[in-house]
Formats: sequence, C-alpha cells, structure tokens
Amino acid sequence: MQHTPLLIIGAGPFGLALAAYLQHRQADYLIAGKPMEFWQKHMPAGMYLRSGTDWHLDPDNIFTIEQYAGSRGESPDSVMPISLDWYLGYTSWFMDQVKPNMLETYVQQLSKEGDQFTALLTDGTAILADQVVLATGFGYFPHEPEPVKALLPSGRYRHAVDAVDMASYRGKRVLLVGGRQSAFEWAALLAEAGASAVHLTYRHDTPAFAEADWSWVSPLVDRIVDEPAWFRNAATDEQETHRYRLWAEGRLKVEPWLAGRLPADKVFLHPQTQLQSATEQPDGSLAVTLSSGDTCTVDAVILATGYQVNISRLPYLVPGLLAQIDQTNGFPQLSTAFESSVPGLYFSSFPAGNDFGPFFGFTIAVRAAAQVIGKATIDRQPATT
Repeated sequence: MQHTPLLIIGAGPFGLALAAYLQHRQADYLIAGKPMEFWQKHMPAGMYLRSGTDWHLDPDNIFTIEQYAGSRGESPDSVMPISLDWYLGYTSWFMDQVKPNMLETYVQQLSKEGDQFTALLTDGTAILADQVVLATGFGYFPHEPEPVKALLPSGRYRHAVDAVDMASYRGKRVLLVGGRQSAFEWAALLAEAGASAVHLTYRHDTPAFAEADWSWVSPLVDRIVDEPAWFRNAATDEQETHRYRLWAEGRLKVEPWLAGRLPADKVFLHPQTQLQSATEQPDGSLAVTLSSGDTCTVDAVILATGYQVNISRLPYLVPGLLAQIDQTNGFPQLSTAFESSVPGLYFSSFPAGNDFGPFFGFTIAVRAAAQVIGKATIDRQPATT
C-alpha cells in the first residue's frame, strides 16, 4: 500500500494551487482527482468567467495568467472577459509547468484509524496518508430549494450543474428558476443554441447589467496569509458587511457582455415572481403559473439556484469519520490552519467559507488557502535527513 505524508483530494483550482505550493518547496504529497473535470463537464461551452487576469493559481506568482497570455502573444486586456476554453487552456499550461504528483483517479472512501487516513481509490488501490486536504469545490453541493422541487413533477427538472449541453435544448421552451449571473448566462447560451423560448423567474428586481468590481477583494484575501483568523475575529457587523458587499457585486449585477445576448423575442424576464404551479400536460409539456399570474408552457426546467455547503454530501467520507467533524450549518469548523476537528484533516475551497469568509466561493482565494494550508502541512511533516 502506497504511503504519502499528504493527500490532496480534488484537482480543481484549490487543489492545483496547493499542489503548486508544495511542488515549489519539493514537499512530498499526492493529489487525487481528474484535473479540472468539474469545469470541463459541468460548465457550458461558450461560458465566460467573471474573474480577472490576476486570479491565477500560483501562490508563488510564477505561472500566472499574465505569463500564459504572454506565451501566446496576447495581452491581459485582450483576453477579457476570460472564456471557459481559454481558462482551461491556462490550467492545462499551468499543470505542464508545475508537474503535480497527480493520481488521475477518484477517492471512493476515506477513513481514519489511529493517526493515519486510508483512501480507497476507484482503481482498486489504496493510499495511506498522514494528512489529508479536501479541496472539494461545488460539485457535491448543488442547491435545489425544496419549495420549488415540491411544485415540479418528479424528473422534470435539472440543476444547472447538470444542464450544460445547450444543444440538447434546441427547439425547446425552457423555464429557468433563478435570476443571477448564471441564470442570465444560461439564458443567453440557450437562446444561441436554438431554444425556442427561455423564461426566467426570480424573486427580486432584474439585476443591473454592470461590470462587477472585485478590486477590493484581493487585499482582504491576501490578509488571510498573515492573519488567518482576521475574518472570524471580526465583529459580526464587519463580517456581514463583507458578505453583503461580495453578494452585491456577484448577485445584484449581471456582466454587461450579456446584455446584447438576450433577444426579447426569445428570452422573457419575470422579475419579482416565484413558481406557483407546474402541471404536466398530455403532450409532455408543463403548464407553468407564476405568482404574478403570468403563465407559460415549457418543455424543460433548469434550477439556476446556486450551491449550498453540506459536507455530509461528500460521498467518500465514511460515517465514522464524518461524525467526528464538528460542523456549523453544514460547514466544517476549522482552525486558523484550515484543519477540522479531526487532526490532520483539512478543508479548502467552498467549505472553508464559514470560517474564512465568502471569498472561498471564488478562485481569488486559491493562493491564500494554498499558502496557509501548505505551510501548516509541511510544518507537520517529519524532517528528512
């Protein structure tokens, strides 16, 4: 059975950034997962990112997005907004430079006995690890509001995470539940893929088509490296101010490059409404009524309702291990080194957001997390002679 001082589970941006930090320091580790698979399989072709060119993956600022653009003869400004395909090209180039110690397989079961973890892999092998970092992203946490699901016939809806093949909606009428960036972008992509009609229902006013300002976020995230506890130690009012401001930038605005991609004869907006009923018709369509009294007939429903952390949904955590992790509202309770109540078990990415701030739902936080977790895990490894 193979042994490693540190196993990283998850090969998305947070896992890759941590691997880069460790690789730069010649630390011993393994990372398990299919690199950037969630981004490749659960984000639609033609999508654009809201992040800037400074949201790169390298904690040591060597293999940056700017350097990648330069290697292609492009300026940073010329690649904005960053397309999904371009970003995946950057992450592939980044891995070629870093050469992480990658196991391109999944962990199907993680347990702990004594001081060591055992990870059973889907390829039939097992890894013994002294420490484990769960760099899981959004994939296990799609939020499907129960009140909405209760109104929809069984099997007649999909969360946006699984509704990324836009061509499959060609000629169809679609109801999108949600009214933030992802809902509007899905609407644009559906219309461009040939959907005959797209209806958006959302409880708030229509967001402004305005460029989000993230410039104030970087200093707050960078502060975590030297002061990991600053967010949790902040007064409740200050925490809520940061949460609201980030929410407002991300949720009260829709990027302006979407404004011209929502044809009025195909995309119909229903602000300040909620789904009231959805009745299956003999022809298989759904007759939809909204709280405003508006009605429409659709063939498919997509829930663009975001994500919500609940670590009990991580399928590889055996019940005995899960029971030992102290939680708050589905989030793990973490030390200032991102360590859970189980010694040697760390959480990065989205699940770290309760203790370290809402920034951990964005890739802007990958470098800070990598530096804090990387230093902590290296410090706990036995010295080599």
